[in-house]
Amino acid sequence: MILNLDKNFTPYGTENSIYYNFFTFSGGEPHIKIISELENVTEVTITHRIQSFNDIGTLLLATNALKNMGIKKLHVVLPYFPAARQDRLMVSGEPLSVKVYADIINAQNYESVTIFDPHSEVTPALLNNCKVVDNHKFIEKITQQLSDDLLLISPDGGALKKIYKVAAHLQNYEVVECSKSRNVKTGQLTGFKVYADDLQGKDCLIVDDICDGGGTFLGLAKELKAKNAGNLYLAVSHGIFSKGFEELEKYFTKIFTTDSFKTTENKNCIQIELGKLL
Repeated sequence: MILNLDKNFTPYGTENSIYYNFFTFSGGEPHIKIISELENVTEVTITHRIQSFNDIGTLLLATNALKNMGIKKLHVVLPYFPAARQDRLMVSGEPLSVKVYADIINAQNYESVTIFDPHSEVTPALLNNCKVVDNHKFIEKITQQLSDDLLLISPDGGALKKIYKVAAHLQNYEVVECSKSRNVKTGQLTGFKVYADDLQGKDCLIVDDICDGGGTFLGLAKELKAKNAGNLYLAVSHGIFSKGFEELEKYFTKIFTTDSFKTTENKNCIQIELGKLL
């Protein structure tokens, strides 16, 4: 049986869905009530898209409700793991946010926790019973829609290890390494570099895990064009797009993402359903 806490996100379909009512009390407390009969059910998978701390609260309430109904085995699918980018302490006074979330999840004693293309190796290391779905099939589906003479672009050092694994899986594409500098106090990005002299007009696919405001990709796009890049494409596993698409569309012919964080509707953004990748 499947409990989809975001009714617009059903990666395993709806055939075996558990039905529930969700509402918020006047005091601000969220509440969930399972209305499906689960007398002979022993195992349930919960899916959710985490966009706020309140979404974690909904997950915890649902988990407790199912346990109270006698469900012995609970699995959870959280494709976008919250705070995965806050996986190290950069300046004094900050929390190690990813550990805070991981500790909350671990306390529920799930049989498995499935995440999609985590930001770094820190998240799966912190989570108990973690199952990682890599981005290989996602990128493979994208490259099938683009030219064979395509370059894979690693935007920074953090993406290098994963992009070479993708390239090894695909076997047909050369990787171009890039870098940037970030002020850890202000977050400002500078010093974008492309470690290739001439891209010879070839199409370029930047591969990364998250697009938030898009500053990394805008800065990198300018440098790629300065190095004689052809069409630019962007592939991000988790599309937040907090600043929209207007600036990105000035540089990128197409943007590819999944529905791991939210459902996106934009004519230049192709969203691949996560259900086709799990």
